[in-house]
Amino acid sequence: MRKILLSAFLLSFGLMNAQTFVSTTPQNKKVILEEFTGVNCVFCPQGHVIANNIKNANPDNVFLINIHVGNFATPSGGQPDFRTSFGTAIANQSGLTGYPAGTVNRTVFSGLSMSAGGTAMGRGNWTNAANQILGQSSYLNVAVQGQINAQTNQLTVTVETYYTGNSPVGTNKLNVALLQNNTFGPQTGGNMGNNYNHMHRLVHMLTGQWGTDITTTTAGSFNSQTFTYTIPAAYNGVPVEIGELELVAFVTETQQRIVSGNGAKPTYTGLTANDAKVKSIDAIDQQCVTTLGPKFTLQNMGQNNLTNLPITYSINGSTPQIFNWTGSITPLSSTQVTLPAVSYSLQANNSVEISIPGDDNNTNNSGTTSFTKAIETQFTNITVKITTDQYGSETTWNIKNSNGTTVASGGPYQDLGAAGTTAQPDVNLTLPNECYTFTINDSFGDGMFSSAYGFGGYQVLANGTLISGINGGNFTSVDTRKFGVNTNLGVEDFANELVKFYPNPSNGLITISLPQIAKITISDLSGKVVYTSTLNDGESTINLNNLSSGIYLINFVGDSLNKTDKIILK
Repeated sequence: MRKILLSAFLLSFGLMNAQTFVSTTPQNKKVILEEFTGVNCVFCPQGHVIANNIKNANPDNVFLINIHVGNFATPSGGQPDFRTSFGTAIANQSGLTGYPAGTVNRTVFSGLSMSAGGTAMGRGNWTNAANQILGQSSYLNVAVQGQINAQTNQLTVTVETYYTGNSPVGTNKLNVALLQNNTFGPQTGGNMGNNYNHMHRLVHMLTGQWGTDITTTTAGSFNSQTFTYTIPAAYNGVPVEIGELELVAFVTETQQRIVSGNGAKPTYTGLTANDAKVKSIDAIDQQCVTTLGPKFTLQNMGQNNLTNLPITYSINGSTPQIFNWTGSITPLSSTQVTLPAVSYSLQANNSVEISIPGDDNNTNNSGTTSFTKAIETQFTNITVKITTDQYGSETTWNIKNSNGTTVASGGPYQDLGAAGTTAQPDVNLTLPNECYTFTINDSFGDGMFSSAYGFGGYQVLANGTLISGINGGNFTSVDTRKFGVNTNLGVEDFANELVKFYPNPSNGLITISLPQIAKITISDLSGKVVYTSTLNDGESTINLNNLSSGIYLINFVGDSLNKTDKIILK
């Protein structure tokens, strides 16, 4: 990082001779709202709405910084890690006592703080505090500009300040925050599952924890600082999208009270003329139908607007289909494209390939994704079992067929009034051959699985036997599972479908899930038996560390199953 500080010598010649972009006209303060949040915070989405409403009412004078910090921001179960190394110190000096919390210009507002002398406030007080700041005159103006080289990911930021009055302190601190928008991920309480849109997310402080010094702080003082920073490919494993970055610069007295600030979206250099990108292919749930319309995100990485494109796609290597897309995507923007549904042969494991024509950059013109076949049952008599936690009124569920028609539903249920669980009456159905989606919702966003409120959950059974994988309870707002009813399956076909083993490839330890007692036989490709065992139904783990690396055949034989598959040992 490099800083260039214009000396006071420049001021002696007058700002009229300098190429500046900061205003020299006295202005009111601008709001910097730092919101302390986390992906597991139930009420944080309400805070996001309040903050965005303040921003929308004052788009040029309010700037939001969402800081993921604290226990609610600690990821679990594969959640993304949105935390930074800066958040804890910023939160600790605020005096927050709960989440979501927010500071408005790191200022103490009488009667609004969470704790005596603290700057943190509950979400209900942010609007009041912001209006107070917007009505106050500022003794300095702040302006910021940024530029990103798309080829090198180098960010150059210039911040200018001009003092229209005297600062009460001899040294102020300049802070520059780098934020990322439109990051889709989980959010408890957001009612969006894993598709909650995280905005204004702090990813880095270009000026360090508490900023850099401004030592000339009297009326008429002008200061310019320039910073260079190479943007990484990801922060904590969360990919960076350079087209979604924004800058917020602000000036503080010490490391607390923010005087004013400003924000900007960076401009871009280094873009080639034409560069379309298959940014990502939407994840595909388990399927039990043989028509599918894949969805993917198309991004324009070129400097020219993208208006039309032939898109080629296929499923399981079938005859490629061509879809002629038309629209308008500006540089570094993206759009979701839904491809026309095509028929395909459904396999246990399936793949989708999408490609676009060659252009100035051919390294990003294709993508693949995979999906599996949903479990099927030959039985039409289906039972839904629901066990609610203390708050049964939060739980609802439904089963829909492939047309989206609800064929069964349940809830909300009664609350217990005390910690514990309640087994609800079974719901028995007769379902014809079809593909079904079971969805269960928790309106509070904490699922049905809690050490504090009881371990609830759900099960979907066929002919009294659990349909493999259609059970759970440890989720946030929604859990969705697919299954098929196919009476053309034989008893052995159904049992074979329920046999699972993982991981594959394996280092030697393999977990096996069986619907019934079965004999396990493993042989090498020459037919030599190298392992045998009899396992009970349910999950078991076997150890094959004594075997050499290679490909083996694993055979399962039970009363109504006979299945052989390949397993790879690394």
